[in-house]
Amino acid sequence: MSQVLGVFAFLLMGIGVWGLVSRRHLIRIIIGFSLLDTGVHLLLVAVGYRTDGTAPIVSDGISAAALVERAVDPIPSALVLTAIVIGLAVTALMLSFAVRMYDRNRSVYIEQNKELRW
Repeated sequence: MSQVLGVFAFLLMGIGVWGLVSRRHLIRIIIGFSLLDTGVHLLLVAVGYRTDGTAPIVSDGISAAALVERAVDPIPSALVLTAIVIGLAVTALMLSFAVRMYDRNRSVYIEQNKELRW
């Protein structure tokens, strides 16, 4: 299951990078970024996945050695939750920039916004 999830994560990241590099429409670039971000989240979940794993909760019924062998790593899950919040904020910021560019120039194509280039 984890290998399938990892392959799907790399597929999503590839589609996201392709969307970032090959498109000139700002909304499509933002969608590509979101796909890349989701692929990274899935990859982190795949890294922390353990077949027949249990929650990393210490209780009286399970020994420490059994917990080390069977517990799922909680760090990737915590990182994914943090990355989801950060990705949502970055996506909202990019969308607000796209709306601002459209209000100013009536276009969301990068080539038609030359005064914003370096």
